[in-house]
Amino acid sequence: MDKNQTSPKLLQAEFPPAQKEQVLANPPSRKRQLDSNEDTVPQAKQARTTHPTSEPARLTRQNLARFNKMGKKKCSDPSDHSRSTKTKTTSTTSTGFADKARKNGILDPHGSRLAKNLEDIRQQQAKSRATASPTESVYNDYVDRVDRAGNESTIIVATSKRLLKEYPTNYPDAYNRAFTNLPKNAGFNNGLSAPQPDFIEGLEKEEYRPFPVDDYIPRATLYQDDPRSITLPQIAGEWKGPAGDIREARIQSAYDGAAMVHARNKALAYMGKEEPPGHASVITFTTDGTNFNLYAHYAAPSEEDEGALEYHQCLVSTTNLTGSYKSFKEGRKHLRNAQDHARAHSYALKDQLKEHYKQQRGGGLHPVATGVPPLHVPGIEPLDAYEDEGDYEVVEH
Repeated sequence: MDKNQTSPKLLQAEFPPAQKEQVLANPPSRKRQLDSNEDTVPQAKQARTTHPTSEPARLTRQNLARFNKMGKKKCSDPSDHSRSTKTKTTSTTSTGFADKARKNGILDPHGSRLAKNLEDIRQQQAKSRATASPTESVYNDYVDRVDRAGNESTIIVATSKRLLKEYPTNYPDAYNRAFTNLPKNAGFNNGLSAPQPDFIEGLEKEEYRPFPVDDYIPRATLYQDDPRSITLPQIAGEWKGPAGDIREARIQSAYDGAAMVHARNKALAYMGKEEPPGHASVITFTTDGTNFNLYAHYAAPSEEDEGALEYHQCLVSTTNLTGSYKSFKEGRKHLRNAQDHARAHSYALKDQLKEHYKQQRGGGLHPVATGVPPLHVPGIEPLDAYEDEGDYEVVEH
């Protein structure tokens, strides 16, 4: 008999008659011993390893139960690399996300009403920039990297630094970070986890000082216990990998847009203002490296549920970034103009909030204008002043 095979006599001695047949039918497997790793070595094997001269552990019910438990632990080893390494709380693959979002009034482009200023937004994002377009070699490199990308993270790294414009300090960006400071069940997010866009940028909370923005507008700051938290952002983006569904990114961006619109409206309400009806200020985008879509967002009273709000998502433009050198330049220009658009609105809103706060404290400043300020705000450096020129030459319009 093999030395590792269990003796029927030993089984009979250690187990009651009622359990004898079950143990004989399922003897401990040598394969399970070979499959176990060093962290889950059975007690009997450890005894033979650390004390070669000692006797093997007896095959008791306790040892057999421990042995089986360790085998199950091996099957659920969290180090299994076949699992996804990225967890996104706003994934539409979670149970009922899209249905819950719709019940909360978050609409997709098919169910949304067009923003009244949609054509103005399209013209702003299609305008010429003060710097030269990227060279054709930049486009070829972009296409090659997108074609070679094997997952979503690689797509984000490969495309973001070739498409997005970078701004100076105090206007930071963040990637795949959940809105931890967002109150639950605020209407648009009832029953949903916090938004977690792949990209977002905006002013730091410090830029609002001395106005305590997080005290007066609880939904303004995105991240809890972060003095440098991005505050009242106006733009966000969602990516998908090579095997991803761009429609899922669209639903996620609708949720991101609703969160930003909700916070913006709270900030306006604090000053006794409101957005003009049907007017969109918040922007989002979605891309898988090839397809690129820009959306504008606004809120309006529901026509079906009196007293409720609906959050509309309007398609501004769509571009095939890898289709041609020309379309790549167009998509990149639209995105950077959208960033400038969002940045201008962020500074305008911040300046109004600070001025209103000083008035409330008896600062004696001029009254705050009753309307939403125009895109260009005095005191802000030109929108293209921070354009990353790199190897490009500055050219005239």
